[in-house]
Amino acid sequence: MVSMDQTALRPATETLHAAELAKLEQADKGRRPPGWRLSARAVRSFVLGDPALGISRKFYGDDALVERAIVSLMGEQGLLLVGEPGTAKSMLSELLAAAVTGSTRLVVQGSAGTMEEHLRYGWNYALLIAEGPSEKALVPSPVLQAMRGGLVMRIEELTRCPPEIQDGLISILSEKMIAIPELGDGAIVRAAPGFNIIGTANLRDRGVSEMSSALKRRFNFETVHPITDPAFERELIERRLADRLAPSGIKPDMSEAALGILVSCFQDLRAGRTAEGVTLQKPTAVMSTAEAVNVAHAAALEAAYLGDGRVTGAHLARQIGGIVMKDDPEDGRKFKSYVDHIVKDRARSGSDWRSFYEAARALRLD
Repeated sequence: MVSMDQTALRPATETLHAAELAKLEQADKGRRPPGWRLSARAVRSFVLGDPALGISRKFYGDDALVERAIVSLMGEQGLLLVGEPGTAKSMLSELLAAAVTGSTRLVVQGSAGTMEEHLRYGWNYALLIAEGPSEKALVPSPVLQAMRGGLVMRIEELTRCPPEIQDGLISILSEKMIAIPELGDGAIVRAAPGFNIIGTANLRDRGVSEMSSALKRRFNFETVHPITDPAFERELIERRLADRLAPSGIKPDMSEAALGILVSCFQDLRAGRTAEGVTLQKPTAVMSTAEAVNVAHAAALEAAYLGDGRVTGAHLARQIGGIVMKDDPEDGRKFKSYVDHIVKDRARSGSDWRSFYEAARALRLD
């Protein structure tokens, strides 16, 4: 029988990379922290790759950040990954959870609707009314399940949770226990070795529900920065595009020139400066690598289903407009200025830039 996860649009990380995790576990001779499935060295190899073992790189960015994150998970504090949208904070948290404990299923999505029971416990009220407080009637939160199993749990967008809910984590991270007074005075769940929490927070949400200083002290903060190396970004986009198209049986047909156009545009607009040193008006829209992958994917689908399969500059230009126009109408004018002044000059260098320029000029950007 095929499991539901194997046929899912987005399988869990531990399912998607099950073969690599098994290979690392078999070859792992390093010292494993209490409760961990792999040693710290093997966790690093899983995230950053190990050519000697045939392990692929999955996170592109600051290798030292990954090492610090691994060290944080071995300590007493939680790990909080902060950064701009689309910098792979969530992906990194999933990779770490899968490698450390073999499971990414324990997660809470932070929002204004997050309640205390999402971080502590709730009740099956039918059983509670029928039988009274009991272990059977208890509905454990992902945090409580992680504490019992010595697992890593994740909280996405922690700063979107109301402050009073956030502060429920203070005692959990400090004392590594949750009391359940309804089950009696001695009903306490103490965390098993390996338990920890990885949170993510969006820098653009700063001030939405600011963390208290007491809670901040319980986390090690690591900032995940956008990719600045064009070669790294190209490699990541190529890999992600192939992964996304694989279930459809479509083989990406994007030339090096077309991929270069995509990376150049995103790097230019993200930095507000071209590689030649020309200053640009930065759009407020998120020009992240994740959005570049979305553009590449959409362009490849358009080429495969509505064209001859080959991704051109025109396909990329038509899809990039939907990214630029997400937040502020003024961004359309900024992108038009970029097209008129930068892309126009580059259009003289070859057909790919020329097709991008012509398609971009045809977009309605105001």
